[in-house]
Amino acid sequence: MSVDARTATHVTSGARERSLWGRIDRGDLIRTLFVAACAVAVALGATWPWPQVPVIAVVGLVVGCWPIATGAWEDVRHRRMSMELSMLIAIVAAAAIGEWVTSLVIAAFVLAAEILEDLSMDRGRDALTDLMSFLPDTVQVRTDDGPVMRPLADVQEGDTVIVAPGGRIPVDGVVLFGRSSADQSRITGESWPVDLSPGSEVFAGSINQIGAVEVRAERVGADSSYGRIVDAVRQAQSSEPPVQRLADRLAAWLVYLALGGAVITYVVTRDLEATIAVVVVAGACGIAAGTPLAVLAAIARIARAGAFVKDGAHLEALSAVDTVVFDKTGTLTAGTPSVVEVRTDGMLDQDRLLTFAASAEAYSEHPLGKTMVASARTRSLELFPASEFTYEPGCGVTAVIEGHTVAVGNRTLVADAPEVVDAPGIASPVHVGVDGAYAGTILLADVIRPTPRAAIAEFHRRGVRTLILTGDQPATAQAVAAELGIDDVRAGLLPEQKLSAIDAEREAGRRVAMVGDGVNDAPSLARADVGIAMGSGTDIARESADIVLISSDLSDLVHTLHVARRARRIVMANFVGTIAIDLVGIVLASFGLLSPVAAAFIHVGSETAFILNSARLIPRRRVGAKVQSG
Repeated sequence: MSVDARTATHVTSGARERSLWGRIDRGDLIRTLFVAACAVAVALGATWPWPQVPVIAVVGLVVGCWPIATGAWEDVRHRRMSMELSMLIAIVAAAAIGEWVTSLVIAAFVLAAEILEDLSMDRGRDALTDLMSFLPDTVQVRTDDGPVMRPLADVQEGDTVIVAPGGRIPVDGVVLFGRSSADQSRITGESWPVDLSPGSEVFAGSINQIGAVEVRAERVGADSSYGRIVDAVRQAQSSEPPVQRLADRLAAWLVYLALGGAVITYVVTRDLEATIAVVVVAGACGIAAGTPLAVLAAIARIARAGAFVKDGAHLEALSAVDTVVFDKTGTLTAGTPSVVEVRTDGMLDQDRLLTFAASAEAYSEHPLGKTMVASARTRSLELFPASEFTYEPGCGVTAVIEGHTVAVGNRTLVADAPEVVDAPGIASPVHVGVDGAYAGTILLADVIRPTPRAAIAEFHRRGVRTLILTGDQPATAQAVAAELGIDDVRAGLLPEQKLSAIDAEREAGRRVAMVGDGVNDAPSLARADVGIAMGSGTDIARESADIVLISSDLSDLVHTLHVARRARRIVMANFVGTIAIDLVGIVLASFGLLSPVAAAFIHVGSETAFILNSARLIPRRRVGAKVQSG
């Protein structure tokens, strides 16, 4: 990471402390509130001095439409149709037929939507700042004159970096001295800590857990694993979103239809009144008002079910998804190990064996040891103090408990332990020896969450393909996939390899949703058509994602997909209905069979019908558990 980048990080770090109020542009907020107030005033009868042309309405539209007109002009200059241009035409058409309240409400909605979009981008910038600030600003480097503190930005390839217990490893490199274990889940997604010894490879962004180690730096700054994650998230945030808003595309067709119909009518008939009637009857108001309502109602319904969708474009993208990609650790599994089985050779019962093992591990900082201690306490087992304690990195611990020498670790430490061949594929054995003899084995596993099995079965029923991309070991990933019925598995992947897999799926024509929870998932969440983060995941995962499962319950994702597809069907029904009515109206108006007043009646009536159709998505108040729609 360059000095400039770090300086920018510190400059922008103060922005993270701003409140929601401090993030909103005051001018945009005042303009939006003013237009909304004008709409309320006109609705209450403030039509001075002329009921047909209220001054307050005209002023409100001039103030409100300025930024909308500016955006629409840019769209015209670049020869593209968008929701802003469609909204502007709808606002002008509504004002032309005297529907001042409708015109002002549409303008206020557009302005409010722009504020929400700006807030979303601001939160994304905060997430990137938090991600960049995870690594330490200064590190300890060994020199000929002894250890010295040096800014991380000044560390060069080949330098020897000293990492204390609990410290964050700042570079990619190789361990030269020391033994420890490291939590690499932020980078690889692997749920188990990795033992470190001379020659072990380490990644920036990992957390050193037990002993001090010295690491020879091989990749630093932007070239390190963590630096590449930061860069990938930054690029994803600065690029165009993967989908164009559905309302933009539909409104464009309606704009073309209205303008084309008006031109043809005037050329053929030279009847200005008929031409005006065509413009009035053929508008995008049904889509302009119905689509945002359908999207907002769907987002509200999804939120009530336990998920948060950040933008309507993401809701649209989800409705078209045909492949759901899962990270394993923390997404399909709990993300932390648990004791799943205690096996004894008959010397001790299960509780006694777990008591001995947990008593020995009570002095250890190793995550697996802490798991055994937690399991013993959950069973209300009394732990005994150890009179002696020895930790052997990569092997295990030995302690004297109640006069017995207890060894807890792998087969290197408990030499006569049998090889475990019948354990579940997701379980790892920890052997226990008492007084030099094998006493039993404790199986630990990152257990599968309770909801994925039913959720994945429902995805398959809906024709959605499933896939695991994980940095964990292939055997573990295959076992999880087999138990859950997932279609495909790719394991042992670093973050950039996950990105490549996502890209390959999209290049193959798949519409991909990525579900993850960790820092290492953030680039893939940003790159997929739809990124979905677990609510229990890291901040950067939640901010990089388009949808957050607040409850971390995958059944909520099934419900979210259902609502997204239903919202799309409603929007498409509104679009088809609007096209049909516009075509009939254009034909009638072009032949002089429809006056401007009648055209306005049809326009407002159809708009109301489509708004009511969209309103079917608005969640109703109810008591009891949520119902998963089929």
